[in-house]
Amino acid sequence: MFDLSRRDLIVLGLFTVVVLAMPIWLAPFGAGYPGLLQKFAIYAIFAIGFNILFGLTGYLSFGHAAFLGVGSYTAVWSFKLLTMNPIPAVIFAVALSGLFALAIGYLSLRRSGIYFSILTLAFAQMSYSLAYSVLTPITNGETGLLLKVDDPRVIDLMFTERGAGLPVPSLFGIAMNGYAGFYFCAALLIATFFLSQKIFASPFGLMLRAIKSNQTRMTYTGFDTKPYTLAAFVISGMFAGLAGGLLAVTDPLAGAERMQWTASGEVVLMTILGGVGTLVGPVVGAWLIKYAENIFSAFNEATLQRFFSFLPDGLADVMVAITSKFVGEGWHLTLGLMFVLVVVFLPGGVMEGVRRVSQWLTRRPDARAGAFKAQPAA
Repeated sequence: MFDLSRRDLIVLGLFTVVVLAMPIWLAPFGAGYPGLLQKFAIYAIFAIGFNILFGLTGYLSFGHAAFLGVGSYTAVWSFKLLTMNPIPAVIFAVALSGLFALAIGYLSLRRSGIYFSILTLAFAQMSYSLAYSVLTPITNGETGLLLKVDDPRVIDLMFTERGAGLPVPSLFGIAMNGYAGFYFCAALLIATFFLSQKIFASPFGLMLRAIKSNQTRMTYTGFDTKPYTLAAFVISGMFAGLAGGLLAVTDPLAGAERMQWTASGEVVLMTILGGVGTLVGPVVGAWLIKYAENIFSAFNEATLQRFFSFLPDGLADVMVAITSKFVGEGWHLTLGLMFVLVVVFLPGGVMEGVRRVSQWLTRRPDARAGAFKAQPAA
């Protein structure tokens, strides 16, 4: 029915169970509350989409945050003009982000390698500048696009009276906040993971891998690779737009900061940290980075003083002074250190570590048997 191999179906089933049970198994790690769970699901979608471009074709984009921002702005405008139902908002966010990706991809893909990366970065920064200043009537500039009580909301007001307070996005009367918002995002995460599996296993995905392997050889044989790379770029941009739309669904506001180059760099780190070109790796990378951001950024000197209270006063002060540089506002130093360690010792990301452990465990009984047979008889 799904037209997937048995292995892919098993992976999809296990992935579905893991995602739906996140409030349970993440609770002991202090990450089982809805706000963080929503970020886990949303940024995993963002990373899955980016991996379709970078992991399959090898084209490294530094401008994917532009599509994240477009998706957020589109979703908020859908709430303001039409209805607080998240489904139209998500559809419009995906569609408009796809059109935007088509325009940027058509221009950027005229170059490859570092020149492509620089072009995407330039377009993303232009988009950020436009959203921050020139397009203020649409984006509300540095304040950000917010909901207002007197927004038109044409479809909603055809059936209900205008309320006294700000409305919230709701699906069939269920407010898209708390765990309901998480499970809405989780359902879309599972759907995008399934689509990613289909793309990886399809002839289209095999063609993208061939482009990554040796695009020059394919071009010399007369094969036109541009439609394939452009399609991968647009699909990746639509995934990013979906993530941006979900950010607005769970928290109905949109700001230009979502289009900054740092957001584009973050999704690159997520994908490399988890494992470029793997199905599960970008999801794991997104979860690790968002968890580290939540945990390490929450530490302060008072927390560190309590943690090192068992040490003598002088030594405790030294330890607090050192570790305080890696937590709180400086948590990015911890992220950078973690990233360096992974790149140096696990170039294939976390998933390479998983494969190494799996191979070691499967080969261990054979090695023992060989060593036993090699022993001389007494």
